[in-house]
Amino acid sequence: MTWLTPGIGLIAAAIAVPSLLILYFLKLRRRDVEISTTLLWRKAIQDLQANAPFQRLRRNLLLFLQLLVLGAALVAVAQPQSVTQRFETQRHIILIDRSASMSTTDVPDDRGGTISRLEQARRAAKAMVDELREGGVFSKDEADEAMVIAFDAGPQIVQQFTGDKARLRAAIDSITGAQTPTSIEATMAAAIAHLPKRLVEGQAIEGLTAGQPVTMHVFSDGRIPDATRAKPGPENRVEYHMIGTKAAGNVGITSLRAERSFDNPAQLTVYAGIENNEAMDRRVDAEIMVNGRVAGIKSVTVPGVKEDGPAPEGTAAPEALAKMPETWARPGVAGVAFSMEEAGAASIRVRLLSPGSGTMLEQDTFALDNEGFLAVPAAKRLSVAVVSSAGNPFLEAALSGLPLSRLSQFTPGTWEETLRRGKAGEFDVVVLDGWVPEADAAGNPLSPGRYLVLGELPRGASGIVRKGDGGVGVIIDWTRDHPAMKNLMLDDVQAGAMPVLEVSRELGATVLAKGDRGPAVVEMQTPAVRAIVVGFDVMKSTWPLRVSYVVFLAQAVQYLGDEGSVQETGRQSQPGREIRDRLPAGAQDVDVRKMPDGERTPLIAGADGSVIIGPLGTTGLYEVSWKGAAGPTDQIVSGRAVRLYAVNLNDSGESDVRAATRLPLASDVATASLKTRTEGVRRLWPWLLLGALLVLMVEWWVYNRKVYV
Repeated sequence: MTWLTPGIGLIAAAIAVPSLLILYFLKLRRRDVEISTTLLWRKAIQDLQANAPFQRLRRNLLLFLQLLVLGAALVAVAQPQSVTQRFETQRHIILIDRSASMSTTDVPDDRGGTISRLEQARRAAKAMVDELREGGVFSKDEADEAMVIAFDAGPQIVQQFTGDKARLRAAIDSITGAQTPTSIEATMAAAIAHLPKRLVEGQAIEGLTAGQPVTMHVFSDGRIPDATRAKPGPENRVEYHMIGTKAAGNVGITSLRAERSFDNPAQLTVYAGIENNEAMDRRVDAEIMVNGRVAGIKSVTVPGVKEDGPAPEGTAAPEALAKMPETWARPGVAGVAFSMEEAGAASIRVRLLSPGSGTMLEQDTFALDNEGFLAVPAAKRLSVAVVSSAGNPFLEAALSGLPLSRLSQFTPGTWEETLRRGKAGEFDVVVLDGWVPEADAAGNPLSPGRYLVLGELPRGASGIVRKGDGGVGVIIDWTRDHPAMKNLMLDDVQAGAMPVLEVSRELGATVLAKGDRGPAVVEMQTPAVRAIVVGFDVMKSTWPLRVSYVVFLAQAVQYLGDEGSVQETGRQSQPGREIRDRLPAGAQDVDVRKMPDGERTPLIAGADGSVIIGPLGTTGLYEVSWKGAAGPTDQIVSGRAVRLYAVNLNDSGESDVRAATRLPLASDVATASLKTRTEGVRRLWPWLLLGALLVLMVEWWVYNRKVYV
């Protein structure tokens, strides 16, 4: 505490305090008056006895109260003030991560156990709310305000700006955990959207805000993959509150897929990828269940974290791992494969168990990724139609070697006739070689179905636009984990004429392969259409002479024909995302439920059978059923067609539960140990004067009670 005018206060005290005491020692001169009795005056006489000089000063409540009033006023004259730590800004945005990794239970509590990171985030956020300044009559500054946003894959506004701490605490307590991955880019954009825009010549400037800057408080474990794209604004501050421990360990399933053999579709293989971010190798049992029955258990040893650079000795210990820079340690990876004969539809569950015990993993702080699910449709041989304007011997030879149930050739004219007669639905995949139909009246580039388009671009709103003819080009990169592009070597493919393409993700187009002139192979997807488009003329390239051409055709046809059903991009999704699919035309009374006994939720199917499922919030198997015709891979249960979908976390970033000490953003790097605080002065003299006024009122009440009672 400091004093602005201590000297003036001491001088005033030296004069005022003795003066008050002298008044109580003085004896008043009164004239003598004869009265009949003094009985009724006894109380008044007692109050006046202290006025006689040199008498012993008796206990007197009025004197005590008057000394309190005088003391408070004299201390106020000295102008005391205290120096405190306070926030640099008066407006705050509290961002609380509630994604899957925040359910990790690695935070010690005061009872000797552990709590989840989300619970710790709630506690830390409420403690931060307690530090906010409150406005009042004697406050020079205005009260702090805050808003609360919860985020996982997207933002949720929990509480708008308010200075009411009770409402802020209640909003924080209302936040519950989710099983979705983390994303903060859209969350910060939503936070900025709630701030006033800066106007320049009457126009709002994107990314710039008006008024005082705000502080964004991020309560998270820092495992946010898109943090480097998050833009808090050039004038705003970010304070990162790290939740969790850097040495937290976890073993979990990060990828899961199933494949059927080309030659024997009844041969099913399930692959599970497992990651370990602990310091030591970890041995686990992987169990697979098919249609509710245990089909196999395999033991696998998952290596510990890998070091990307020179690390200090003893990094095998968790304590040393916690001290390592974050760029040094990468999770260890292992995999397990299960092969079986399963021609029918199968619901598959893979889970990790403690070795030899048959029980769930011990000493595992993050249980969500210990199991995964797959919905595998029944085996079938595909029916393929090839529509070519000039014939393509390379294409015909490659497709004829695949185990197809039917391969039919069409010219553009005969195919359009097939469309008019409604017979196109007989084919699982349509290959359009050097020709595409005109868009319909609604602008749809293709009729509902699955297509492989070679050497042409779909018309209408396909999301793919030709910007130029280009010239000779080569393929320089491709998406190696896509089911249609895996196991390919395309760096030796040269095209004689590679057009310049522009791809719109908003219209559902995704680049699968890039050339030196831009996108070369693109996947386009709508609720009714899925197509892989090769933008250059294959016959004017070296690709037909490469083995990768045959492999690509086989994988693309299989991927499209199975509707991605056993691949990561089809009937398998992540929590928080929608699944877009197409049911057979005429499907009615459509609903979805989580297996085995979840409630049924109605769905609306379009005229072409298109349906949007979700967002599905939790992991597990989901069943969509309807009245009407079943697709070739659907099941019939109790008179209703049934199709299964799987929802898994399958996110390496979420499974790596080591808390990050730094949060790199688009414009800055927020470090967990830094606090955006500044020194503030709190003046105490207004409160002393207020206290003196209250005591004076009490003194007046006591005085009147003594005189008139």
